[in-house]
Amino acid sequence: MRIFDMSDISVLVADPNPYMIKIIRAMLRGFGITKIREASDGAIALEEFKTHTIDVAIFDYALTTLDGVELTGLLRGDEESNSRFVPIIMLSAYTEKKRVETARDAGITEFLRKPLCARDLYLRLVEIIENPREFVRSNHYFGPDRRRNKQDNKYTGDDRRLDFAKI
Repeated sequence: MRIFDMSDISVLVADPNPYMIKIIRAMLRGFGITKIREASDGAIALEEFKTHTIDVAIFDYALTTLDGVELTGLLRGDEESNSRFVPIIMLSAYTEKKRVETARDAGITEFLRKPLCARDLYLRLVEIIENPREFVRSNHYFGPDRRRNKQDNKYTGDDRRLDFAKI
């Protein structure tokens, strides 16, 4: 496993459970990340984006006030904000297909099941660093490209999504 210097990364952790925040904070510190912001609900997390530079966000699906999906939608939908491009790792203890697809379709970058282990979180962070996803825009979606294997995508028709970088 490749080791990265993550000391310059700022992370926002948003979870309604203070013990989960404490666990994730300990994991992040173990990876060398010290710039950690915390939020106990979606509204507080949204304020953090307005007042601080966040490089990576880790949200629980079941945040209060605004859930993780609603928060992701607000971030991705704000065309005036650089926060719309922040990689988002969504956490949930409930990983049925519909929930994962809803989070993906809102614009999350990665999804992790709870209980999580440090290795899985580290691998998601490495994935974000080593393979940043291009952002795409379609009529109903703005966010990281949901296609994992882009070389299989040879569709060139009128309905093809455009890479945001090329718009």
